[in-house]
Amino acid sequence: MTKLPSRRQWAEVPVGGPQYPVNLCLAGRPVLVVGGGHIAVRKVEGLRQAGARVHVVGPEVDEAIKAMDEDVSWEERPYRRGEAGGFRLVITATGDRTVDQEVYDDAEAAGVWINSADDPDRCSFTLPAVVRRGPLTVTVSTGGHSPALASWLRAQFERELGPEYEILLQLLNEARSAVQAEGRSTEGLAWQRALDSDMLALIRGGRIPEAREHLLACLSSS
Repeated sequence: MTKLPSRRQWAEVPVGGPQYPVNLCLAGRPVLVVGGGHIAVRKVEGLRQAGARVHVVGPEVDEAIKAMDEDVSWEERPYRRGEAGGFRLVITATGDRTVDQEVYDDAEAAGVWINSADDPDRCSFTLPAVVRRGPLTVTVSTGGHSPALASWLRAQFERELGPEYEILLQLLNEARSAVQAEGRSTEGLAWQRALDSDMLALIRGGRIPEAREHLLACLSSS
């Protein structure tokens, strides 16, 4: 029988090594944020966009967090040892390496994924820079080596990916759903030919019906 590695062995894997990119489904799931300052505010906002149920603990909690809706709860108190194990995901934003270490140890012991802001030695995952256009999500990661470069690249993508990309995604999704409703496979159709065409230019010019017709024409000719 193969012996599985212990959690201690897993914890020794360096965060700077090769990483496996994923998109987590956090809707309705409990996430703990330790720390209540301006960095915590940004972390909570990102988690709320994913639909997580966020609980914040910290000696002081920013008014912006207190003003958030019922999906965000908070307590003004220090972190309690062991409580990380009651959540699906944990993020620390304390600036205090001692507290980060306590939370990290608890999360690792419970098998809970943890990210410590600006503290890569106490992370089991890193957070990419994110650009959202509706359901379209583009992430940039440097594996924790340079958050500044990830942020710079995000800004480049934000300028490039205008609202027309959200409309493009909507048209593609509508066409894909229509093909599936007919009982046909979406594989092998000329999606790339349509995307390489002038669809984006048509959308930017407000000619959305023409863009839709162009897409359907490309797919029907496959």
